[in-house]
Amino acid sequence: MTAGIDTPDRRGRTGLDRQGRDLTGNPRVRIVDVEVLSCDWYVLRKTTFDFLHSDGHWSREQRETHDRGDGATVLLHNTDRRTVLLTRQFRLPAYVNGHPDGMLLETAAGLLDDDGPEEAVRREAAEETGLVIGAAERVFEVYMSPGSVTERVHFFAAPYDTAGFSEGGGGVAAEGEDITTVELPFEEALAMVRDGRIADAKTVMLLQWAALDGPFRRADPPEPPPCGFPQGAGGEASYRG
Repeated sequence: MTAGIDTPDRRGRTGLDRQGRDLTGNPRVRIVDVEVLSCDWYVLRKTTFDFLHSDGHWSREQRETHDRGDGATVLLHNTDRRTVLLTRQFRLPAYVNGHPDGMLLETAAGLLDDDGPEEAVRREAAEETGLVIGAAERVFEVYMSPGSVTERVHFFAAPYDTAGFSEGGGGVAAEGEDITTVELPFEEALAMVRDGRIADAKTVMLLQWAALDGPFRRADPPEPPPCGFPQGAGGEASYRG
């Protein structure tokens, strides 16, 4: 008997080796086998499949995939004050891979678990910032690292004001979280993206969206006048000699 396959693992999951076996959406892919390599918390699988190449030949391939479930994130913004509310917390993988102290500035985010995407961002905003948010705007969905990680992240934006704060925030102590909130002028947050002080992908994406198409988008410039000579009363081109 194997935990996560025949018997529940530490998160109560079984049948983890069946994920992906029944995929039929792509006729160029035939799943042969799925092997669970690890399921201590997230799931690491090795999938064997046959792949039809563009030149018509088939090859047998193997890929390892890291399954941590899907996630959701939300940019909290205040357009009157032109500010955004971010979080700061320690991220071991970033620290191991060269970040000076591993303390990253991020938008509030978390895994969906058993919630829908919007419910998840409301939960995470409350847990991490102590903020109860109102209407949340769905922005887009992104596969963050499709070469190896299955996670799809749902992106949202929501306005905030000080009246929305409640008791709480700081993360979930039982999960070892120690999160602080950081309110920044929007222009400063963009500058921090440019100089690398903000280096978290989801946060960079939401800040750039906010500047290009979101709540801090600048008004479109007026249309330029048409090129060419001005038109006369009858529609003919006119000019002065």
